Amino acid sequence: MLKLKRNMLFMALASATLMVSAGAYAQNADDQDQTMTAKEREAARKAAAAEKAKEMDVVEVTGIRRGIESAISIKQESTSIIEAVSAEDIGKLPDSSIAESIARLPGLAAQRVAGRATTISIRGLAGDFSTTLLNGREQVSSGDNRSVEFDQYPSELLNQVVIYKTPDANLVAQGISGTVDLQTVRPLAFGKRVVSVNGRYEKNSVGEVNPGYDDTGYRLSASYIDQFADNTIGLAIGFARLDSPGQAERWNAWGYPTDTVGGQANTLILGGSESFATSTSNVRDGLMAVLEWQPSENYNGALDLYYSKFERVETTRGLQTGLHWSGAPLTNAVVEDGLVVAGTYDGVRPVLRNDRNKREDDIFAIGFKNEFTFNEYWTGMADFSHSKANRDESILETYAGAAGSDIVNFTLNRRTGLPNLDFGIDYADPNVIQLRDPGGWGQDGYIKYPKFEDKLDSARFSLTRSLDSEMFSSFDFGSNWSKRSKSRAVAEAFLDLANNRQPLPIPSNILQSAGNLSFTGIPGTIAYSVPGAFNLYTPRTNINQDILNKDWEVNETVITSYFKLNIDGQIGDIPVRGNLGIQYVNADQESEGFAVPGGNATQAQPFKGGKDYNDVLPSLNLIFSLTDEQSLRVGVAKQLARPRMDQMRANNGFGIDTTRGEWSGGGGNPELEPWRATSFDLSYEYYLFGGKGYVSAAGFHKDLKNYIYDQGVDFDFSVFDLSGFTGQIPTSTIGRFTRPVNGEGGSINGWELALSLPFGEFVPMLDGFGMLGSYSDTRSGVRPQGPGTSQPLPGLSRYVSNITLYYEKYGFSTRVSQRSRSSFIGEIQGFGADRETRYVEGEDLIDFQAGYSFSGDLDGLTVLLQVNNVTNEAYRETFRDPGTPDRPRSYNEYGRTYLLGASYKF
Repeated sequence: MLKLKRNMLFMALASATLMVSAGAYAQNADDQDQTMTAKEREAARKAAAAEKAKEMDVVEVTGIRRGIESAISIKQESTSIIEAVSAEDIGKLPDSSIAESIARLPGLAAQRVAGRATTISIRGLAGDFSTTLLNGREQVSSGDNRSVEFDQYPSELLNQVVIYKTPDANLVAQGISGTVDLQTVRPLAFGKRVVSVNGRYEKNSVGEVNPGYDDTGYRLSASYIDQFADNTIGLAIGFARLDSPGQAERWNAWGYPTDTVGGQANTLILGGSESFATSTSNVRDGLMAVLEWQPSENYNGALDLYYSKFERVETTRGLQTGLHWSGAPLTNAVVEDGLVVAGTYDGVRPVLRNDRNKREDDIFAIGFKNEFTFNEYWTGMADFSHSKANRDESILETYAGAAGSDIVNFTLNRRTGLPNLDFGIDYADPNVIQLRDPGGWGQDGYIKYPKFEDKLDSARFSLTRSLDSEMFSSFDFGSNWSKRSKSRAVAEAFLDLANNRQPLPIPSNILQSAGNLSFTGIPGTIAYSVPGAFNLYTPRTNINQDILNKDWEVNETVITSYFKLNIDGQIGDIPVRGNLGIQYVNADQESEGFAVPGGNATQAQPFKGGKDYNDVLPSLNLIFSLTDEQSLRVGVAKQLARPRMDQMRANNGFGIDTTRGEWSGGGGNPELEPWRATSFDLSYEYYLFGGKGYVSAAGFHKDLKNYIYDQGVDFDFSVFDLSGFTGQIPTSTIGRFTRPVNGEGGSINGWELALSLPFGEFVPMLDGFGMLGSYSDTRSGVRPQGPGTSQPLPGLSRYVSNITLYYEKYGFSTRVSQRSRSSFIGEIQGFGADRETRYVEGEDLIDFQAGYSFSGDLDGLTVLLQVNNVTNEAYRETFRDPGTPDRPRSYNEYGRTYLLGASYKF
C-alpha cells in the first residue's frame, strides 16, 4: 500500500511539473535592467520584495495563504537552495509542533519519540549532520549529542523557519545535510501593534491507561508586538504553555532464537516479550522577548531572549516475561512459515514493572546584535550570544511478582507481533503479588540519574562593502568565535528491599487501581505509587566501567573566518545572482574522562586528550534567472559536521589480551576529526501567479570523504598507567584499541519534486482550494558500520513524501495533510540511558485541521479544530538480519490527539 501511494504521488507531482512548465516562455532581460549596476539590481529586488510584503498586508492576506506566500517569497529571494515555513499569523505556524511543520518540507522527515515528532533528518542524514540556529546563532542541545530536540521550541513563539540545503560563506555554523534557522519576529520590521491570545483543549484517544494521569490537557499562548518613540524602539514578547497528556500501549520483543520444533529445524521462536502501559505528563513553558532599537538609519540593535523549561513525568506499568529464553518447556506449538505463532509454556516467572521517569530540561539563549551603516558603501555587524541547556533525569525501576512459576498460553499476530497472553495467575491481585526479585537479577529495583550540561558562547564581527560593478554587488568578510562545553554524568544504584531483600507485601496505602494491558490479552497488573514505594528500598551504589563511560566532558573552541563575494549581474542575456565564498575553520577540541584498567572501576584514572585541525571550505551559489518566473540554481561546496560528542569522549578501558599476549582496549576518541563532504546541488524553480505558487525539481550529490565508525587500530598503551598489572606483561606497549575513527566515506544522491498550486488560479470556480506536495528519493553508498556491512545510514528513508490539500475562503479554512516516509534506522534511548539504533518501519501520518475566522463585531476571533494522527498510525520496529525474514520488535500506539480552541487578535 505504501508503494502504491508513493508511486501515485510521484506521478501526480511529475505530471503537475510538466503541465506547468509547458506554459513557460523565454523572456529576455529588460533593457533598463541591463544598464543597472549589481548594487542597484540588488536594491531593486529587495525593494520589490518589501513592496510585495506590504501588498499582502494591504489586502489582508492571512491564514493558510499568507503562510504559503511568505514561505515562497523567502525561497525565491534567497541566494541559497532553501526551504521555508512561515507563520500564518502572529503566534501561529501551520502545525502544533515546529518539528511537524519542518517535516512537511521537501526532503525532510521526522522521527517520533514517545509519539511526538522530535528529531529531523535532512536529505537522508540524521540530526548529527545538521546544525540548528536561533536567529542565526548556533544552539546547544539538551539531547545526548549535538542534535536539537525540536519539541523544546514552541511553534507559537517562532515567526519562520529556514532550512539551508546549500551553504554560503557567512553561514558559519553549517552542517553537511543542512542548517535549520529558527527565527523570531522583528518588531520594527513587523511595523504595527498586535496582541494575540490563543487557547486549546487537548484530548488523547487512548484514554487513561494508568491511574493518576489525565488523558486531557491544554495549550495557552500570548504574544505582544509594539513600536514606540516614532518607530525607533520595538518590543515583542511571547509566552507559550503546554500541558499535554501522553498515553501509550507498548509491546517489545526480546528476540527470536531458533530451535527445532515439531521436527522443523531452525524454527524462529519468540524468546521473551514485555507489555507496557505508559502515561506521561508533558509540561513546557516557553518565553521569547525581542527588544529592538533603531535611533537612526545608521544603527540597529536587537536584544533577543529565549527560555524554555520542559518537564516530563512518565509512569510505566506492565509485565515482562521470558518465553523460550525462560527455559520452560514449549507444548502445543503451532508453526507457520518457520515461526512459532502459538503454544504453551509451563514454568515462566513474569516480572511486574512499576517504573517512573522524570526529566527536566532548561534551555536559555540570549543574543545582542548590532548593525552599523558607516556610509554609502560600508556596513558592519557585531553579534554576541550565549546559549545554555541543562537536563536532569531520574529513571526509577521497581519489580514485583508471584512466589511461584506460572503457565501461559500465547498466540502471535504475524503482522504486528502483538501476542495474546493468557496466564494462570491474576497479576493484579495484591494477595498474590509482592515486591521481590522474581527474575533472579540480584536486585529488587534500580535507579539512575543522568545529567547533561551544554553551554556555548560566541562572538561574531563582519564588514560589508558595496561595489559599483556590473557583476558584483558587494563583498562580506568577518570572523566568528565560539566556545562550547558539553558534559555528561550519571549516578546509578541497585535498589534492595530494606527488609534484607525479603519479599514484601505491597502496603495498602500505596496500592492503586490495576493497570490495563488488555491489548496483549492481560486483563490487569498490579499498580502502586512508585514514589511511595521508593522509601521501602535501600540504594546500593553501582560503580563499573560502563557507568564511568557515561561520565565525560568535551570542550571546543572554533574560529571561523570567511570572505564572500556577492554576485548580481548578467552572463549574456541571462541575469545571474548568488555568491562565491570561502571559510577558514580552526577547531581546538579536548575531552576529559576516565581510563579503567582491567575492568576495575575503583582504579579508574583521569584521562584527557584532544586535537586541533583546520579546514578550508569554498562555496558557490548561482541563480540563473531564465525568465522573471523561472530560475535555475547551482550550488557547489565543501562542508563539514563535527563529530558526535559521545564519540569524542576521553573514556577508555584497557587490559591484557591473554590469548594474543598484547595490550587491548576500547573507548572514545578525543582526536576524532569531522565528517567532511563535497556537495553538488541543482534546482529548477518555476514561480507561478506572482508568487502564489511554484513548482520545483532538484537533484543533489554529496560525496562524503570519510565516515566515523568503530575500528581496531594500533595504539600505544604507554599513555595509560600500566603499573597496576601483574603476571605476564606484554613486552611491547603497542596493542589493539577499538575506537571511533575517520574511515572510508561514500556518496549520497537524491532528487526532489515539490509544488504549491492554488487551484483557483487555474479554474476560478475552485478559488480557495489548493495543494502542497513533495516527493524525494534518496540513496546512499555509505556504510556507517564500516566496509562490508549492510546497515544503512541512520535517519535515511529511501522515500519521503508530503501532501496537503486545503480550502480557505469566506473566513472558513480546512486542510488535511499526510507525511510519509519509508523504513529507516532510528535512534532511541535504550538500556542504561544510552543511544541505540533500531530498524523503524515506514509510516503514514495524517493530520486534519478546520477553522473559522469571524468578521464584523467579532473580527479577530478564530476557532479551530485539529486532529493529529487521524488513523492512529502505530510506531513499529523490526529485527532485520541478512538471510532471515523481518520479525516484529516493537509495536506502540500513541493514539489520536484532538484539539479544540480559539484565538483572538487585536
